[in-house]
Amino acid sequence: MSLQELIGQTTTLTVARIADFGYFLTDGEEDVLLHIKEADREYEVDESVEVFLYVDSEGRTSASTTIPPIAIGKYAWLKVVDANPHVGVFLDIGLKKDLLLGADDLPVHKSVWPKAGDLVYVTLRVNNNYLLYARLASDPIIESISIEADSEDFNKNIQGHIYRTAKVGSWIYTIEGFKGFIHESQRTQEPRLGQLVEGRIIDVKVDGTINVTLHPRKQESQDLDAERVYEYLMSRNGAMPFTDKSMPEEIQERFQLSKGAFKRALGKLMKEGRVYQEGSWTYEKKE
Repeated sequence: MSLQELIGQTTTLTVARIADFGYFLTDGEEDVLLHIKEADREYEVDESVEVFLYVDSEGRTSASTTIPPIAIGKYAWLKVVDANPHVGVFLDIGLKKDLLLGADDLPVHKSVWPKAGDLVYVTLRVNNNYLLYARLASDPIIESISIEADSEDFNKNIQGHIYRTAKVGSWIYTIEGFKGFIHESQRTQEPRLGQLVEGRIIDVKVDGTINVTLHPRKQESQDLDAERVYEYLMSRNGAMPFTDKSMPEEIQERFQLSKGAFKRALGKLMKEGRVYQEGSWTYEKKE
Protein backbone atom coordinates (compact mmCIF):
# COMPACT_ATOMS: atom_id res chain seq x y z
CA MET A 1 0.00 0.00 0.00
CA SER A 2 1.40 3.41 -1.00
CA LEU A 3 1.72 6.26 1.50
CA GLN A 4 -0.89 8.16 -0.48
CA GLU A 5 -3.39 5.41 0.19
CA LEU A 6 -2.72 5.85 3.92
CA ILE A 7 -3.78 9.50 3.89
CA GLY A 8 -6.22 10.09 6.74
CA GLN A 9 -4.73 7.26 8.77
CA THR A 10 -2.04 6.76 11.40
CA THR A 11 1.06 4.75 10.56
CA THR A 12 4.58 4.17 11.87
CA LEU A 13 7.48 5.28 9.68
CA THR A 14 11.25 5.52 10.07
CA VAL A 15 13.42 8.64 9.97
CA ALA A 16 15.49 8.31 6.78
CA ARG A 17 17.29 11.66 6.88
CA ILE A 18 17.17 15.02 8.62
CA ALA A 19 16.92 18.47 7.03
CA ASP A 20 16.88 21.98 8.47
CA PHE A 21 13.11 22.17 7.94
CA GLY A 22 12.16 18.73 9.18
CA TYR A 23 12.49 14.97 8.83
CA PHE A 24 12.08 12.71 5.82
CA LEU A 25 10.28 9.57 6.90
CA THR A 26 10.16 6.33 4.96
CA ASP A 27 8.23 3.08 4.81
CA GLY A 28 11.16 1.50 2.96
CA GLU A 29 9.90 2.47 -0.47
CA GLU A 30 8.53 6.03 -0.27
CA ASP A 31 9.49 9.14 1.66
CA VAL A 32 7.26 11.76 3.22
CA LEU A 33 8.11 15.02 4.98
CA LEU A 34 7.48 15.58 8.68
CA HIS A 35 7.89 19.33 8.85
CA ILE A 36 9.61 20.60 11.97
CA LYS A 37 6.42 22.51 12.85
CA GLU A 38 4.47 19.24 12.79
CA ALA A 39 6.97 17.33 14.95
CA ASP A 40 6.43 17.04 18.70
CA ARG A 41 10.16 16.69 19.45
CA GLU A 42 13.56 16.10 17.84
CA TYR A 43 14.21 12.74 16.17
CA GLU A 44 17.25 10.77 15.11
CA VAL A 45 17.93 8.84 11.90
CA ASP A 46 16.47 5.29 11.99
CA GLU A 47 14.09 6.25 14.81
CA SER A 48 10.48 5.04 14.47
CA VAL A 49 7.78 7.71 14.48
CA GLU A 50 4.00 7.33 14.69
CA VAL A 51 2.43 9.91 12.37
CA PHE A 52 -0.84 10.94 10.79
CA LEU A 53 -0.74 11.39 7.01
CA TYR A 54 -2.60 14.21 5.27
CA VAL A 55 -2.37 16.47 2.24
CA ASP A 56 -0.92 19.92 2.90
CA SER A 57 -2.10 23.21 1.39
CA GLU A 58 0.13 22.62 -1.65
CA GLY A 59 -1.29 19.17 -2.36
CA ARG A 60 1.67 17.19 -1.03
CA THR A 61 1.44 14.12 1.18
CA SER A 62 2.68 15.21 4.60
CA ALA A 63 3.07 13.79 8.07
CA SER A 64 2.32 15.04 11.59
CA THR A 65 3.01 13.59 15.00
CA THR A 66 -0.29 15.17 16.11
CA ILE A 67 -2.86 12.39 15.92
CA PRO A 68 -6.31 13.94 15.31
CA PRO A 69 -9.23 12.82 17.49
CA ILE A 70 -11.05 11.59 14.37
CA ALA A 71 -10.18 9.08 11.67
CA ILE A 72 -12.02 7.21 8.96
CA GLY A 73 -14.89 5.55 10.83
CA LYS A 74 -13.96 7.26 14.11
CA TYR A 75 -16.09 10.18 15.30
CA ALA A 76 -15.39 13.11 17.61
CA TRP A 77 -16.72 16.53 18.56
CA LEU A 78 -14.68 19.18 16.75
CA LYS A 79 -14.71 22.93 17.24
CA VAL A 80 -15.60 25.24 14.38
CA VAL A 81 -12.86 27.84 13.83
CA ASP A 82 -14.01 29.64 10.68
CA ALA A 83 -16.64 29.69 7.94
CA ASN A 84 -16.69 30.48 4.24
CA PRO A 85 -20.20 30.91 2.78
CA HIS A 86 -19.00 29.54 -0.56
CA VAL A 87 -17.29 26.33 0.60
CA GLY A 88 -18.36 25.46 4.15
CA VAL A 89 -16.96 25.64 7.68
CA PHE A 90 -13.50 24.78 8.96
CA LEU A 91 -12.81 22.59 11.98
CA ASP A 92 -9.86 22.39 14.35
CA ILE A 93 -8.33 18.97 13.88
CA GLY A 94 -5.09 19.73 15.71
CA LEU A 95 -3.03 20.17 12.53
CA LYS A 96 -1.69 23.34 10.95
CA LYS A 97 -4.34 22.87 8.26
CA ASP A 98 -7.98 22.96 9.37
CA LEU A 99 -10.50 20.37 8.19
CA LEU A 100 -13.33 21.39 5.85
CA LEU A 101 -16.95 20.42 6.44
CA GLY A 102 -18.26 21.20 2.97
CA ALA A 103 -21.35 23.18 2.04
CA ASP A 104 -22.99 20.04 0.61
CA ASP A 105 -22.95 18.52 4.11
CA LEU A 106 -24.41 21.62 5.77
CA PRO A 107 -28.00 22.93 6.04
CA VAL A 108 -29.46 24.62 2.97
CA HIS A 109 -30.01 27.86 4.89
CA LYS A 110 -26.70 29.48 5.77
CA SER A 111 -28.36 31.23 8.73
CA VAL A 112 -28.12 27.95 10.66
CA TRP A 113 -24.57 27.06 9.61
CA PRO A 114 -22.21 26.63 12.57
CA LYS A 115 -20.21 29.61 13.79
CA ALA A 116 -16.78 29.77 15.39
CA GLY A 117 -16.89 28.05 18.77
CA ASP A 118 -19.73 25.66 17.91
CA LEU A 119 -19.13 21.91 18.11
CA VAL A 120 -20.05 19.31 15.48
CA TYR A 121 -19.83 15.52 15.70
CA VAL A 122 -17.98 14.31 12.62
CA THR A 123 -15.79 11.64 11.11
CA LEU A 124 -13.11 11.77 8.44
CA ARG A 125 -13.54 11.02 4.76
CA VAL A 126 -11.03 11.00 1.92
CA ASN A 127 -12.13 11.94 -1.60
CA ASN A 128 -10.80 10.57 -4.89
CA ASN A 129 -8.01 13.16 -4.87
CA TYR A 130 -6.95 12.05 -1.38
CA LEU A 131 -8.13 15.31 0.18
CA LEU A 132 -9.52 15.14 3.71
CA TYR A 133 -13.02 16.31 4.55
CA ALA A 134 -15.33 16.05 7.54
CA ARG A 135 -18.63 14.17 7.42
CA LEU A 136 -21.45 14.80 9.89
CA ALA A 137 -22.61 11.94 12.05
CA SER A 138 -25.92 10.41 11.00
CA ASP A 139 -28.81 9.83 13.37
CA PRO A 140 -27.89 6.14 13.95
CA ILE A 141 -24.35 7.19 14.88
CA ILE A 142 -25.68 9.65 17.46
CA GLU A 143 -28.00 6.93 18.73
CA SER A 144 -25.05 4.57 19.17
CA ILE A 145 -23.34 6.96 21.62
CA SER A 146 -26.51 7.98 23.44
CA ILE A 147 -27.79 6.80 26.81
CA GLU A 148 -31.45 6.41 27.71
CA ALA A 149 -33.23 8.96 29.85
CA ASP A 150 -35.78 7.78 32.41
CA SER A 151 -38.86 9.24 34.07
CA GLU A 152 -36.77 10.91 36.79
CA ASP A 153 -35.18 13.11 34.13
CA PHE A 154 -38.51 14.71 33.24
CA ASN A 155 -38.58 18.50 33.71
CA LYS A 156 -34.80 18.72 34.24
CA ASN A 157 -32.79 21.55 32.73
CA ILE A 158 -30.31 20.36 30.11
CA GLN A 159 -27.59 21.67 27.82
CA GLY A 160 -26.60 20.17 24.52
CA HIS A 161 -25.39 20.70 20.99
CA ILE A 162 -27.60 20.68 17.91
CA TYR A 163 -26.51 17.86 15.60
CA ARG A 164 -29.24 18.16 12.99
CA THR A 165 -31.63 20.94 12.10
CA ALA A 166 -34.71 21.36 9.94
CA LYS A 167 -37.82 23.50 9.61
CA VAL A 168 -39.89 21.02 11.63
CA GLY A 169 -37.45 21.02 14.51
CA SER A 170 -33.92 20.50 15.79
CA TRP A 171 -32.19 17.39 17.08
CA ILE A 172 -30.01 17.69 20.16
CA TYR A 173 -27.36 15.61 21.91
CA THR A 174 -27.15 16.65 25.54
CA ILE A 175 -24.12 16.85 27.81
CA GLU A 176 -25.61 13.92 29.76
CA GLY A 177 -25.65 11.86 26.57
CA PHE A 178 -29.40 12.01 25.85
CA LYS A 179 -30.66 12.13 22.29
CA GLY A 180 -33.54 14.54 21.90
CA PHE A 181 -35.83 16.51 19.62
CA ILE A 182 -36.93 20.15 19.80
CA HIS A 183 -40.16 20.72 17.89
CA GLU A 184 -40.37 24.01 16.00
CA SER A 185 -43.09 25.15 18.44
CA GLN A 186 -40.62 24.75 21.30
CA ARG A 187 -38.08 27.27 20.02
CA THR A 188 -38.35 30.98 19.30
CA GLN A 189 -35.81 30.74 16.50
CA GLU A 190 -34.02 27.90 14.77
CA PRO A 191 -30.70 27.11 16.48
CA ARG A 192 -27.53 26.71 14.45
CA LEU A 193 -26.03 23.32 13.72
CA GLY A 194 -23.43 22.75 16.45
CA GLN A 195 -24.82 25.47 18.71
CA LEU A 196 -24.87 24.88 22.47
CA VAL A 197 -28.40 25.47 23.73
CA GLU A 198 -30.10 25.29 27.11
CA GLY A 199 -33.53 23.79 27.54
CA ARG A 200 -35.80 21.60 29.62
CA ILE A 201 -36.99 18.02 29.20
CA ILE A 202 -40.74 18.02 28.59
CA ASP A 203 -41.16 14.34 27.66
CA VAL A 204 -39.23 11.10 28.08
CA LYS A 205 -40.18 8.56 25.46
CA VAL A 206 -40.37 4.80 25.80
CA ASP A 207 -37.10 4.38 23.89
CA GLY A 208 -35.26 6.73 26.28
CA THR A 209 -35.06 9.67 23.91
CA ILE A 210 -36.38 13.04 25.03
CA ASN A 211 -38.41 15.99 23.83
CA VAL A 212 -36.97 19.36 24.78
CA THR A 213 -38.27 22.91 24.97
CA LEU A 214 -36.04 25.96 24.66
CA HIS A 215 -38.75 28.20 26.09
CA PRO A 216 -38.07 29.48 29.61
CA ARG A 217 -40.06 28.23 32.56
CA LYS A 218 -43.20 30.22 33.36
CA GLN A 219 -41.62 32.37 36.08
CA GLU A 220 -38.51 32.98 33.97
CA SER A 221 -40.74 33.84 31.02
CA GLN A 222 -42.73 36.33 33.11
CA ASP A 223 -39.51 37.97 34.25
CA LEU A 224 -38.27 38.32 30.67
CA ASP A 225 -41.64 39.60 29.43
CA ALA A 226 -41.83 42.13 32.26
CA GLU A 227 -38.38 43.49 31.45
CA ARG A 228 -39.29 43.74 27.76
CA VAL A 229 -42.39 45.78 28.58
CA TYR A 230 -40.49 47.94 31.07
CA GLU A 231 -37.68 48.63 28.59
CA TYR A 232 -40.24 49.79 26.03
CA LEU A 233 -41.91 51.99 28.63
CA MET A 234 -38.60 53.62 29.54
CA SER A 235 -37.71 54.11 25.87
CA ARG A 236 -40.79 56.38 25.78
CA ASN A 237 -39.67 58.42 28.80
CA GLY A 238 -41.80 56.43 31.22
CA ALA A 239 -45.20 56.55 29.48
CA MET A 240 -46.84 54.23 26.96
CA PRO A 241 -50.34 53.98 25.46
CA PHE A 242 -50.82 50.35 26.53
CA THR A 243 -52.63 48.84 29.51
CA ASP A 244 -54.19 45.50 30.44
CA LYS A 245 -57.26 46.71 28.52
CA SER A 246 -55.38 47.15 25.22
CA MET A 247 -56.40 45.12 22.18
CA PRO A 248 -54.64 41.76 21.73
CA GLU A 249 -53.66 42.67 18.16
CA GLU A 250 -51.95 45.88 19.31
CA ILE A 251 -50.08 44.03 22.05
CA GLN A 252 -48.93 41.31 19.68
CA GLU A 253 -47.74 43.83 17.10
CA ARG A 254 -45.78 45.92 19.61
CA PHE A 255 -44.44 43.32 22.06
CA GLN A 256 -44.84 39.97 20.27
CA LEU A 257 -46.73 38.78 23.36
CA SER A 258 -50.18 37.34 23.84
CA LYS A 259 -52.57 39.51 25.83
CA GLY A 260 -52.41 37.03 28.70
CA ALA A 261 -48.61 37.16 28.82
CA PHE A 262 -48.69 40.96 28.59
CA LYS A 263 -51.17 41.21 31.49
CA ARG A 264 -49.00 38.92 33.63
CA ALA A 265 -45.92 41.00 32.82
CA LEU A 266 -47.73 44.25 33.56
CA GLY A 267 -49.17 42.80 36.76
CA LYS A 268 -45.69 41.83 37.90
CA LEU A 269 -44.40 45.35 37.27
CA MET A 270 -47.31 46.90 39.16
CA LYS A 271 -46.91 44.49 42.08
CA GLU A 272 -43.25 45.48 42.29
CA GLY A 273 -44.29 49.14 42.36
CA ARG A 274 -42.48 50.03 39.18
CA VAL A 275 -45.47 51.15 37.07
CA TYR A 276 -49.07 52.28 37.42
CA GLN A 277 -52.02 52.60 35.01
CA GLU A 278 -54.15 55.65 34.44
CA GLY A 279 -56.82 55.73 31.77
CA SER A 280 -55.50 54.04 28.65
CA TRP A 281 -51.86 54.69 29.57
CA THR A 282 -49.20 53.05 31.73
CA TYR A 283 -46.61 55.17 33.52
CA GLU A 284 -43.37 54.68 35.34
CA LYS A 285 -43.92 54.98 39.07
CA LYS A 286 -41.34 57.40 40.36
CA GLU A 287 -40.35 57.48 44.00
